[in-house]
Amino acid sequence: MKILSILSVAVITMVSISSAIADPKNKKIAVLFDSRMLAHDTGINHPEKPERLTTASTAIRNAKGLIKHLVWPTIKEASDETLQLVHTEDYLRLVASEVEAQEKDQTAYLSTGDVVISKDSDMASRVAVGAVIEGVDQIMFNNNTFTAFALVRPPGHHASADRGMGFCIYNNVAIAARYAQQRYGLQRILIVDFDVHHGNGTQDIFYDDNSVFYFSVHQHPLYPGTGSPQETGSGKGKGFTLNVELPKGSGDAELINALNSKLVKAMDEFRPEFILVSAGFDGHQADPLGGLHYTEKGYQEVAKVLSDLAKKHADAKTLYVMEGGYSHDNTSQSILAILHALAK
Repeated sequence: MKILSILSVAVITMVSISSAIADPKNKKIAVLFDSRMLAHDTGINHPEKPERLTTASTAIRNAKGLIKHLVWPTIKEASDETLQLVHTEDYLRLVASEVEAQEKDQTAYLSTGDVVISKDSDMASRVAVGAVIEGVDQIMFNNNTFTAFALVRPPGHHASADRGMGFCIYNNVAIAARYAQQRYGLQRILIVDFDVHHGNGTQDIFYDDNSVFYFSVHQHPLYPGTGSPQETGSGKGKGFTLNVELPKGSGDAELINALNSKLVKAMDEFRPEFILVSAGFDGHQADPLGGLHYTEKGYQEVAKVLSDLAKKHADAKTLYVMEGGYSHDNTSQSILAILHALAK
């Protein structure tokens, strides 16, 4: 924590200089992927499996029209200090203890909720956090990288400060937000969550915080049962949480309308300096876990709306972080649709 504070002033100054000389014509998209995340073993029949990432990363590497726009940075494991930007020390100890108790090829449930863990789950989760941290650094510190996409697992938006649940161990997006604030002095961060499930962990972490605006559009009713429009924040965070519920069967039109009619207007007042996206693809019409009817075209339209929002308020700075999505090919095609939109 102290190290981040000491570095922040110098880093903010350097970022300001680098932003001034950035060249939009030569913009790059950082794709964050590391094979160590595949070591998180959830068992044969679990939907959150390594193939989610391998299928997507292969599709991206084979997309000839995208290759010239992409960079693939190296990723480091996140430290305890970084994880504690959001999570409690007791929770980190609990995860470490329960993961270390697993034998090779053995799986069990984390005691805090419905999360399968195995021998390498803590390491893989720390690499996932490291990926989003690198994504923030790439956007803030690399002259020609304005956007990034983190292909990560396990996902994170259900994890709260002291509890993992819903396949999530550490809250990748929440840690990225706190890191951007601590390292780069950002004062207003927007988190947009379009996963089919409400990101209860992310909402809980920032519920009384007016420096992070959390927007979620999700299916209702559905797990975890949170995310009603009446949940708008508390204390100084009142009015900085905005939830849109969509009934089963809703599609692209309803998704885009939620963004245009609710989010865009709210951001004219909030004016975010950085946009984080909890990019869940389990709202796709072919996904086995959701009941929405989004398509690749719909996800591409989302990217266009968010790109316009980012250009207007945040100098285009946008980091997408993978959440759900369990139909591998459709998730991959949806990600490609977003990347093509970002490359334009």
